[in-house]
Amino acid sequence: MNLLTIAWKSVKQRWLASALTALSVALGVMLMVGVLVAAGALDTAFNQRAIAYDLIVGAKGSDLQLVLSSVYRIQPPIANLPYMYLEELREDSKVEIAIPLAFGDFTRPQDGAFPIVGTTNEYFLNDYTPGQKFQVEDQPGTKQLEGIYDAVIGSQVARHNNWKVGDQFSIVHGSADSEDEHDEMFTIVSVLRQTGTPNDRSVFLNLEAVYTLEGHQKPIDEVWDSLKQFYGDDPERRDEAFAQLDELRARRRKGEQIGDPAMGYGLDTPEAMKQITAIYVRTKSPFNAVNLVHKLRDGNKAMAVNPIRPIQRLMTNFVGNIQKMFMVLTAMVIVVSGISIFVSIYNSMSDRKREIGIMRALGARRESVFAIVLTESAVLCLGGGLIGWLLGHTLFVLSAPYLSARTGLLLNGWAVNPYEFVLFPVLLVFGALVGFLPAMAAYRTDVADALNG
Repeated sequence: MNLLTIAWKSVKQRWLASALTALSVALGVMLMVGVLVAAGALDTAFNQRAIAYDLIVGAKGSDLQLVLSSVYRIQPPIANLPYMYLEELREDSKVEIAIPLAFGDFTRPQDGAFPIVGTTNEYFLNDYTPGQKFQVEDQPGTKQLEGIYDAVIGSQVARHNNWKVGDQFSIVHGSADSEDEHDEMFTIVSVLRQTGTPNDRSVFLNLEAVYTLEGHQKPIDEVWDSLKQFYGDDPERRDEAFAQLDELRARRRKGEQIGDPAMGYGLDTPEAMKQITAIYVRTKSPFNAVNLVHKLRDGNKAMAVNPIRPIQRLMTNFVGNIQKMFMVLTAMVIVVSGISIFVSIYNSMSDRKREIGIMRALGARRESVFAIVLTESAVLCLGGGLIGWLLGHTLFVLSAPYLSARTGLLLNGWAVNPYEFVLFPVLLVFGALVGFLPAMAAYRTDVADALNG
């Protein structure tokens, strides 16, 4: 009979106390696995290339707010840029693709208050993350925003509202809890398959439709002032914009309006009146991206942000510290569990003196008795750890559909964090440490006293 078998028989002999001590280890390990899996999901969500673009261009301000608003859609946008700046950026020899985005509205609160993204069909024709293209649900082809009031919705939006192609909905203006509902009804033409990105909880509208909605056009005089400031060092574009505004002002004085009932009115909006919130930019080379960042940093019009760096800074300085705090707390739970194993085995030594004396009398060496107690401690730690590991991942697997539906993230409950590979070696060493003193007590047990006691 080997040491492991003897130790296992000893554990089974005191099954209730052994089960309770192993359970305390299991709960600690389960918490630690939960923290590690959640940390891995956060890392995947925020540290991966959330978009397949090199830069995000937006109004001057916080780079983190620009990324959180334009990529993750969990913060209000900083400010708007003139639409004419998009054309200026597209003319830059360093830029390969520039896609406009406009934010600000939401679906109605009873429809989930999902963010509205005004954009163009280019958005769906390019990768959403490197190497990954959009796919649509239960629908051949890639029908997109052809009509002005067409809408493409993310998978989470469709699941939450049970919406499908052909359904219609309205949106609210300004904020997620707003009651200022637009009159226009939008028709769903595509439902995107789940991407595990913020696109799953977004509603995409034709950018031109955004400019037709009530309250989305600023007064001409206000636009005039903002363009005057924005193009202060570019009189040619400024004068071009002023000419468009003068023409629009003249048309409106005459009561002219361009558009038709099918396509909507407000289509007479000149580019000078249009604004966008952010621009996704793919440059022709990484070197061009760096040059563009420095060029915009030196100017006063806009800023360009690498979408990864602000998030990495956030993860390192804030989220990373929270993760470390939870790791320390769960490690403390495991240490407390280890102490309970120590107390359980050490207290059992007095009850096991006669048993140890018989083993010694039958020829067992002191070293063997020492090893049996150490093995017993290791079995409790490793067994409890294995149960906790399985419980942690099983709970995450069971809750993954709910969490994915709530967050839009693709969660794999069986994804193993690299730290888990060192968990069991650490538990083995930990078991040896907490079993050392009880093992020494067994080692020093006097055979005569034990048999006469």
